[in-house]
Amino acid sequence: MERTLFTEDHNIFRHSVRNFVAERIVPFHDEWEKAGQVPRSLWKEAGEAGLLCCTIPEEYGGPGADFMFSAIVCEEVARVGATGPAFHLHSDIVAPYLLNYGTEEQKKYWLPKMVSGEVISAVAMTEPGAGSDLQNIKTVALADGDNFIVNGQKVFISNGQLADLVVLACKTDPEAKGKGVSLLLIEGDRAGFERGRNLEKVGYKAQDTSELFFNDVKVPQSNLLGEEGRGFYHLMEQLAQERLVIALRSVAVIETALDQTAQYTTERKAFGKSIADFQNTQFKLAEIKSQAVMIRAFVDKCLELHMEDKLDAVTAAMAKLQSTEILCKILDECVQLHGGYGYMWEYPIARAWADNRMTRIAGGSSEIMKQIISKDLLRHYK
Repeated sequence: MERTLFTEDHNIFRHSVRNFVAERIVPFHDEWEKAGQVPRSLWKEAGEAGLLCCTIPEEYGGPGADFMFSAIVCEEVARVGATGPAFHLHSDIVAPYLLNYGTEEQKKYWLPKMVSGEVISAVAMTEPGAGSDLQNIKTVALADGDNFIVNGQKVFISNGQLADLVVLACKTDPEAKGKGVSLLLIEGDRAGFERGRNLEKVGYKAQDTSELFFNDVKVPQSNLLGEEGRGFYHLMEQLAQERLVIALRSVAVIETALDQTAQYTTERKAFGKSIADFQNTQFKLAEIKSQAVMIRAFVDKCLELHMEDKLDAVTAAMAKLQSTEILCKILDECVQLHGGYGYMWEYPIARAWADNRMTRIAGGSSEIMKQIISKDLLRHYK
């Protein structure tokens, strides 16, 4: 199915991104999985190649490109199963917080360094006792003169080991629930800010994911990002793009898994003929292909809406829900079609299966997406 969203400039950029991924990521990813993180040098190389923060305006050191360029980076990194470089988190989740809510001083200081890869960023929302329930986070930042004193703990923070800058969700008014949440910028070298262990995950082994601890961290009030008490709303306002990014990555993985599985079934022999010659295989592949085309069409429509600033939270939730649910179902089918080899780590399909189970949890669980969708649906009948 031909995709008609992209211009010639987009296609040229995709070619350059694909080359970068093939030369600077794919040959080293196994090594990074063993190390548990990618090297800082990769981020600087990506910055030099123009892969970071594509939508940041020129006045802040960026290329000032449209979101389609960001989508291309997301797709090309996901297409090869490179789960280590969390460029999408840095460029399309953290950077927009700075761009949309930062002061002029904050933007001019941080954004050029994020574009170049000199600074690696993370966002810290999830806590041991608060995942999707952001209104009940326990990390606090209490006013103390011209400063905030931050205490608390975060968990499952991507880029947590490498991050030079953390956008922290915390309570500046612990009694106000959602209206007490604020966002603070925390520099990686702040006294009292400590990184816990690099968490050992089922998948995403090359991406550093950490516990973060804040013990009487003194932060100037000038590090407040956006309005005090509006942090929950700032986070919600950016979730549509975050969920679109997850959907874009999911569809790219689906298409790669289909290609790998179709190729494998034509080469693998059983009972004197290829696995692809069996009707069950043909029917399974037909189902996967149909699902892949349908979800691609829907997610591309969401991408088109986002480019027109028309992607609403409910539609983004549907894209995130369906793309990740379909992804996990398809990967399980693809592992089955690989037989025992599908369970071997050396086969890309095994890694994809292990890596992408978390897509139904991260960025808002499937259950939360269903709540968002059903609430919107049912309000029309009340």
